[in-house]
Amino acid sequence: MLQKAILKISSLSPQSMISFLAAWKYWSVPKDHLLVREQTVSDYLYFIQKGAARIYYYKNGKEITEWIALDEQFFLSITSYFQRTPSHLIIQTLEPSEVYGISYNDFMALADRHHDIEKLLRKMITASLILSQERMDSIQFETAHQRYDRLLKTSPNIIQRVPLSYIASFLGITLETLSRIRSSR
Repeated sequence: MLQKAILKISSLSPQSMISFLAAWKYWSVPKDHLLVREQTVSDYLYFIQKGAARIYYYKNGKEITEWIALDEQFFLSITSYFQRTPSHLIIQTLEPSEVYGISYNDFMALADRHHDIEKLLRKMITASLILSQERMDSIQFETAHQRYDRLLKTSPNIIQRVPLSYIASFLGITLETLSRIRSSR
């Protein structure tokens, strides 16, 4: 699955693919496992083969969900990973998960040696920037109903897998507003 997900982003030569896949580590982790703790440097870009994870932070004593990753998605604390600084984000699994990770040092070394891996890295960063912009646009310009509809369209089974409080936080709405939206259907 990891190889298939990589190829959806960019093609790699057979030699580059072998080298790239060999650099990834695999973990089978339980629910509530912390992949990144607050104020630690995020060393890995992750791929969740099976499972669910959330990226969140604390603001005024409340947990704010920034991202939810489900099966076959890449995710990371982008600022910490690339700037090598402690993360204000926390990454936690929401269910038992199968996770792959590639360290910053391994990815950068491979990108230096293989032009097609460097191109993959550029495409991954670009996709992450676009997702961030789309999320910001959604919060600024869409209604709560529209954000919820978009979430269900892109992740139809998220409601069965992720606590509603995390979903409400991710959508930038209260749990009560989410309940009203759901009951109006």
